[in-house]
Amino acid sequence: MRHGKRVNHLGRKTAHRSAMLANMACSLIEHKRINTTVAKAKALKQYVEPLVTKSKVDTTHNRRLAFSKLRDKAAVTELFREVAAKVGDRPGGYTRIIKLGNRLGDNAEMAMIELVDYNELYSPGKPEKKKTTRRAGRGKKAAATTESQQTPSEDKSAESKEE
Repeated sequence: MRHGKRVNHLGRKTAHRSAMLANMACSLIEHKRINTTVAKAKALKQYVEPLVTKSKVDTTHNRRLAFSKLRDKAAVTELFREVAAKVGDRPGGYTRIIKLGNRLGDNAEMAMIELVDYNELYSPGKPEKKKTTRRAGRGKKAAATTESQQTPSEDKSAESKEE
């Protein structure tokens, strides 16, 4: 039975595990994606996502909470400035884990964990830009207005010829 076993200990003592996760979180915030094992990536996801949620509201208290977890002033600054601005409208799910296969040396399952909004290939949220043409003013509207302008004058000239 696995009652009450929520934390994957990753084969490490508590101090080693917390230091490792803090270092990995700082690297993820700095580089926007890192390669690691699947187990560490899943543990890191649980560690980082609450920090990103806290970074949406830039208060001194939230910065101190993030610093107590990350222990790196530069990472906290980047988290609250760049990452929070990029994920401000997202309600959760800030990281993505992509499995890469097995490591050659020990056959461990490897994965890439990345911040979702920094990958342009997998982010379908932004529509592609339409190509602009040089004849921008010569669309259907412009053609319709020229036809409507020519029609009354042609009618007048036709009426004058008939009379």
